[in-house]
Amino acid sequence: MKKYRIYIGLAVIILVIILLYVFFGSSKTTAESLEVSAEMGLFEIKVSTTGELEAKSSEKILGPSGLRNFRIWNLKIDDIIPDGTVVDSGDYVATLDRSELTNRLKDNELDLESLYTKFTQNQLDTTMDLRNARDELVNLQYNLEERQITVDQSIYEPPATQRQAKIDLDKAERAYSQAVENYQLKLKKARANMAEVNTKLRKAQREYQEMLDLLDQFTIYAPKSGMVIYRRDWNGQKQGVGATFSVWDPVVAELPNLTEMKSRTYVNEIDISKVKVGQPVNIGIDAFPDKEYTGNVIEVANIGEQMRNSNAKVFEVIIEVNEFDSILRPAMTTKNMIITDVIDSVVFVPIECIHSNDSISYVYMGRSRQQVILGKSNENKIIICAGLDEGEDIYLVPPEGAAEYSINPLDTAIINHFKRLDEQEKGKPEKKEELSPEELREKLMNMTQEERMKYIQEHPELMQKMGGGQGRRPGGGGRK
Repeated sequence: MKKYRIYIGLAVIILVIILLYVFFGSSKTTAESLEVSAEMGLFEIKVSTTGELEAKSSEKILGPSGLRNFRIWNLKIDDIIPDGTVVDSGDYVATLDRSELTNRLKDNELDLESLYTKFTQNQLDTTMDLRNARDELVNLQYNLEERQITVDQSIYEPPATQRQAKIDLDKAERAYSQAVENYQLKLKKARANMAEVNTKLRKAQREYQEMLDLLDQFTIYAPKSGMVIYRRDWNGQKQGVGATFSVWDPVVAELPNLTEMKSRTYVNEIDISKVKVGQPVNIGIDAFPDKEYTGNVIEVANIGEQMRNSNAKVFEVIIEVNEFDSILRPAMTTKNMIITDVIDSVVFVPIECIHSNDSISYVYMGRSRQQVILGKSNENKIIICAGLDEGEDIYLVPPEGAAEYSINPLDTAIINHFKRLDEQEKGKPEKKEELSPEELREKLMNMTQEERMKYIQEHPELMQKMGGGQGRRPGGGGRK
């Protein structure tokens, strides 16, 4: 029993020693070993964005045409095949809501029946009127013949009787002539009335037939083989069953050309100044992490927009995918690394190594803080313009007692040199050299004739400083 307790005690002591080593000994070793070496080589500056694949071009599956002729402005999708379905030419795609057009068709049927009735009634009335007019002409013709017989028989009658007979004959001739003219007018009027009714009837028949033909177009079929992709509205929502579209843009779905793809992405306003058309892009697909593709920026928006449910301002960027791969599908999420700049043969270190004190940037190296001049950076690393050489070891995190380390400053000439370069890059004019007339003379005396003439041409203001342009040569003391 005593041996058992001794073994348990030894085990506890060993466990405590191990734990103390893990928590104290290993942490000290880790802290002391967090060093990295300054690297030198190709430095890429990238802008990382998330995008969505789209077809560069696509065939639109359109709804019925001619809806505006019947004052139908919006249509609803009653049924549509699933998004991403592969179809052949002529396969069923969707069915649209027919209710509004069906109601218009019923109204048109009633109007058409009314016009048929009116056409028949007008035809019968015209037939009766013209028949009566023809009968009247026949009667008047008979009456005219009777009057002519009376005149012929009155040659043996007294003059008064002959005169009366001729008067009756003239009246009969005039009545017949007027009746013939009236018949011609009635005939023209009847033809005009029939033409008007017939025109209205044919117009209604044509509209009715157009409605029937249009109704057949409410069943949508694929114009060619491909993969059916739902169209998205202004809010980014897919237009599936129940969605409505305008007759001004009657696109039900699309058949994308999957051989040419692009990625639509958005870059924040901080990084958009770095992105230019033509820049190369490394593209990854979330669905296939082992696949990598290349691309190029083909379009950068000039005007930003605000993201939904956010105050961030972004700019739309379109990236063309260079390679074709049958596994790529629209709406897949892409990770785009836009390479905005490539700098060769520069020294760079992890950003975590850089620390600052007021306006001075430095790194921990050895037992001191080494001042450095920083250049451009990417997401993880930053260029060191001066202060570090390739292969020098620096601490990734401040070592123990780092607050007591002294700073090794850079030479003032180096700092001024990079400051001038920075000002020139930002478009600021280089600060002019400020020297007294005596210092200028001494400087010019130490130059050769060629250097002196070039310096004067580059600094014409020297003539005013050294005598106001009295014709004396700089450095010559005015002697001939």
